[in-house]
Amino acid sequence: MELTDAYRLAEDLLAEPLPRRWEHSKGVARRAESLSHILGDDAELLHAAAILHDVGYSPTLVTSGLHQLDGGWYLRDVAHADPRVARLVAHHSCALLEAEERGLADVLNAEFDFERRDLMDALIHCDMTTTPDGEPTTPRERISEIVGRYGADSVVGRFIRRAAPEILAASARVGSRLASA
Repeated sequence: MELTDAYRLAEDLLAEPLPRRWEHSKGVARRAESLSHILGDDAELLHAAAILHDVGYSPTLVTSGLHQLDGGWYLRDVAHADPRVARLVAHHSCALLEAEERGLADVLNAEFDFERRDLMDALIHCDMTTTPDGEPTTPRERISEIVGRYGADSVVGRFIRRAAPEILAASARVGSRLASA
């Protein structure tokens, strides 16, 4: 799948039903583009995963209730996207922890292997440094915003608080790579 096709697909699935999610996805893609100099040959792969990372929220794709898994399934089985893009989307931003909260960890692990750590870190960083409106933020502010939006005792609130140490560590690893570049 070409990058222009990834943008078109994400726009088709998100822009009308979920305009704020579409703005977030475009912001995440801009962050991914800004990392291209540290990603080398995988820059376009990450960029595609970034624009597509939240397509599982599209009302037409919701199956399991875990947007990462629903998006990964769609990209793999329907859109026939690069398997690496589907894996990144399926596991983005510590999805396994949310899958545990939803009782879907075995399904996620059976369906999708993990992608390389540096690429998963990069997608976490891009997602968690972008507000729902597509603007830059810090990972700590983003985690706080998510807890505030969903509530601390919700599935998402519990998951994101559990994921916070790994989100912060992944973003720090990306920051170190940027500083060394």
